[in-house]
Amino acid sequence: MALRPIVDNALPVAPERPKKHLQVVSVPLQKQSEVGVNDENKAPLPPSNSPIDYISSDNLIPISDPESKIQGLIERLDSKDWTNVCESLNNIRRFALYHSSLLLPFLEKVMSVVVKSMKNPRSALIKTSIMASSDIFYAFGDHLLDSISDAFDNLLLQLLLKASQDKKFVCEEADKALNAMVKSMTPLPLLSKLKPYVSHVNLRIRAKAAISNSNFVSKMGLEGMDEFGLVSLVQVAADLLSDRLPEAREAARRIVISVYEAYTGNEEQKQEEWQSFCQSSLPPIHVHSVIKITSSSN
Repeated sequence: MALRPIVDNALPVAPERPKKHLQVVSVPLQKQSEVGVNDENKAPLPPSNSPIDYISSDNLIPISDPESKIQGLIERLDSKDWTNVCESLNNIRRFALYHSSLLLPFLEKVMSVVVKSMKNPRSALIKTSIMASSDIFYAFGDHLLDSISDAFDNLLLQLLLKASQDKKFVCEEADKALNAMVKSMTPLPLLSKLKPYVSHVNLRIRAKAAISNSNFVSKMGLEGMDEFGLVSLVQVAADLLSDRLPEAREAARRIVISVYEAYTGNEEQKQEEWQSFCQSSLPPIHVHSVIKITSSSN
């Protein structure tokens, strides 16, 4: 037992390790304006792109020296910068409203660009292009139907699609454009353009087409209805009376009443003639529904 202290004292003593001194380095914080904010409790920074102004038609002004600027405007429509396209579309609206004769030779190109912009995912570009279509309808009317390409058909389809969307501000703007089309174009050729869409597989497109259809029919007299086809009009309406969407059903009722009033001239002696017309033009399942609508409208 006496040997242990001696052995312990003989062991080498481990030298102490030098203590580390922590160095505190001050790192300058970046200003909030220089970095993005990821904190969900803080508002995100505004985007760097400048906002797009949605200018009403009443606030658009003529273009100075339009003859020298028309060609450059058409070229800018193909820009890769969507803000430039928005600006060009607004200028297209100005040309349409104040210098339409200069824009007329480029209508097919313009309609194609408008359709392309409506397909863009950017909401600002979509709305601006829809607003442009309204001004184009008012400026050119039936001239748009003279296109040898499918430009107008594509434009009509895109407007029906946008009017069927869930985004309220897009839907409302597309409805305005479709109303502009109804007001500025001849009913008969437009009914032919709309005919495929009133039986479209997409129920929302079908409803929007039915509404435009009813608006056109309400503008027509008996002669125009005869030229298009009274039987066809009544058959379209009868099919829509059982549609899933109330908007389509209401449009169908309006078509029936418009055709009935034009056919009978609200003369009582023509009631039996109207019933005979319905019985000869419609399947039995639809006859009762159509006659019921016209009977209740008296």
